[in-house]
Amino acid sequence: MKAVVTAAFVYFAAAFAAGFALGAIREIFVVPRLGGLAAVAIEVPIMLAISWIAARTIVARFAVPTDLVPRLVMGGLAFVLLQVAEMALAAGFGMSPAAYLTGLATPPGILGFAAQAVFALFPAVVGRDAPRR
Repeated sequence: MKAVVTAAFVYFAAAFAAGFALGAIREIFVVPRLGGLAAVAIEVPIMLAISWIAARTIVARFAVPTDLVPRLVMGGLAFVLLQVAEMALAAGFGMSPAAYLTGLATPPGILGFAAQAVFALFPAVVGRDAPRR
């Protein structure tokens, strides 16, 4: 179980770092030109590709068992960590928890949250085809 928890933290950290960088680019350059929904729609496939690669690499690196439950635990814990970190980041930028949650009910928020749900499932679906170290 230690490998699963460690893998979840690493998976979260990889996704959060990539999301932070892409989010900055999205907010500074893309949102003003195309709007929030288009910007998130452009970002989501990039984030999902990064997440897929990270999931494949991390489950192999930490030898997370191929059984469904450990993989779901890894993805679920990474998802929870991601939600907590995003809410904390929003608070750091002066957004109240209520405003953050309200933002999730907008079209860009729904699309982003759906992508995060897919992120949570990737460790379970990378299966035995994950690269071996």
